[in-house]
Amino acid sequence: MSWFKNIFKKEEKETLDKGLEKSSQGFFEKMTKAVVGKSKVDDEVLDNLEEILIASDVGASTTIKIIERIEERVARDKYVNVSELDNILREEISGLLLENPHAGTGNIDASKKPYVIMVVGVNGVGKTTTIGKLSHQFKSEGKKVVLGAADTFRAAAVDQLTIWSQRVGVPIVKQEMGSDPASVAFDTVQSAVAQDADVVIIDTAGRLHNKINLMNELSKIKRVMQKVIPDAPHEILLVLDGSTGQNAFEQAKQFTAATEVNALAVTKLDGTAKGGVVIGISDQFQIPVKYIGVGEKMQDLQLFNGTEFVDSFFKKR
Repeated sequence: MSWFKNIFKKEEKETLDKGLEKSSQGFFEKMTKAVVGKSKVDDEVLDNLEEILIASDVGASTTIKIIERIEERVARDKYVNVSELDNILREEISGLLLENPHAGTGNIDASKKPYVIMVVGVNGVGKTTTIGKLSHQFKSEGKKVVLGAADTFRAAAVDQLTIWSQRVGVPIVKQEMGSDPASVAFDTVQSAVAQDADVVIIDTAGRLHNKINLMNELSKIKRVMQKVIPDAPHEILLVLDGSTGQNAFEQAKQFTAATEVNALAVTKLDGTAKGGVVIGISDQFQIPVKYIGVGEKMQDLQLFNGTEFVDSFFKKR
C-alpha cells in the first residue's frame, strides 16, 4: 500500500502548495524588488527584508529573531550573495519552527480513551468547520467520534455542528438553546464513555467580550467534564483565522490568558497572503500549530509540518 500512501502524500503537498500560493507570490514579489541591483546581502537588504517579513504578518518579535539569525550567518560567512537569500531564509525559519519542542505532533494519545478535545476560538474563524473536518479525519482512521454542541448561545452554531455530524456520520449531543454549556459537555463525555468512543470533540462559545467571563465558563466546562473523566480535556485546541493576520495574534493572547491552550489550528490560509502568521504564532506562543486549513474540502485540514510548510511558502511559482 506504500504507493497509495505516496499518492496521498503527493496530493496533500499539492494542496499545501496551492493553499500557500497567495502568501508565497506576495512575498517573492516584494523580495525581488528588495534585492534589485544588489549583489550581496548588506544592511539595506536586511532592512528591506525586515519590512517584508512584518508585512507578511510574521510579527515583529519573530522577524527580529529571523533577521538576527541571518546577520550572524552574514558575519560568519563574510560575503553572502543575494541569490542565496531564499535558501538561507528557508533554513533559518525552518530552524526557528523546529525550536518549538512540540511542533508537528498531530497524533492523539491513544492511552486516553476517550480522548477529549475542547475547541475554543471566536465566532467566524472556522471553528465548527474545523471540528467537522477533524471528525472526518478521525473517522477515516477508524476511530469512534462523539461531538458536543456546547456553544448554546447561538442557534446557528448548534445547527451547523448538527449538519457536520450528519455529513460525517458521527453522533452529536446537544440541548436546548441557552442551556448551560457545562451541562452539554457533561452529557457528551458521559455518552462517549457509554459508547466506548475514542474521541470527544466539544464546541464552545466564541465570545471574547469579557476575559473573566470566558475564563469562568471554560473553567466550569473543564471541571464538570472531570467528574466523568478526571484528566479531561486532554487537548484545548484554539482555532485562529489565518486571513486576519495580526488579529489572530491578539486572539491567541486572549485565549492563552483565559485557558490552558495546548494546540492550535490556523484556518483559511488558502484565501489570504498572510500565511506568514503561522510562523509568528508558532514561534511566539510556543504552542504547537497542530493543523492548518488550506482549502474547502474535508481533507484540506492538514497536520502541520514546519519543514513542509516553509518549503511550500518559499516555493517559486
